Amino acid sequence: MNIKAKLIDEQGLVRTITRLAHEIIERNKGTEDVVLVGMRTRGEFVARRIKEKIDQIDNVDLNIGVLDITLYRDDFRERLKQPEVSVTDITFDISEKNVILIDDVLYTGRTVRAALDALMDLGRPNTIQFCVLVDRGHREMPIKPDFVGKNVPTSINEEVKVKMIETDDEDAVYLVESPHLDSE
Repeated sequence: MNIKAKLIDEQGLVRTITRLAHEIIERNKGTEDVVLVGMRTRGEFVARRIKEKIDQIDNVDLNIGVLDITLYRDDFRERLKQPEVSVTDITFDISEKNVILIDDVLYTGRTVRAALDALMDLGRPNTIQFCVLVDRGHREMPIKPDFVGKNVPTSINEEVKVKMIETDDEDAVYLVESPHLDSE
């Protein structure tokens, strides 16, 4: 991994999560009927941290679920000989809820499109709002996040790598040289 810049450090990540939690509460005028759904893998960890912060701020215990969109992707047959399918873990009804869909990096929009299809198979929410830690641009679909931690304009030969202590050795966001051209 050829690092070009460290975009967010550990403290910056804490501040960003705090701001996103406040924005979610403010936009929804509280947390009634709000549920969080994190996209595997790092979107799940971002969602869990946002949940902890919202729970502290609003003295609630929000429902949180995890969404695996592998089989909903429009490119999974091309990318994987044998797709690695994880488990979607949403143990509550999303119908008539304000679902906050959370991911780590927004790029082409294809992953989010797949997530919307998966969510609609689970119920009919009042709203689906999209929260992303980093928006790096280069959209191929008409997808726009409702909540953005950091906008990072990138060139096509750069990637944004989110590292989280749950799976990596640190909490940080890096801009790196892309080893290959590949859409999300």
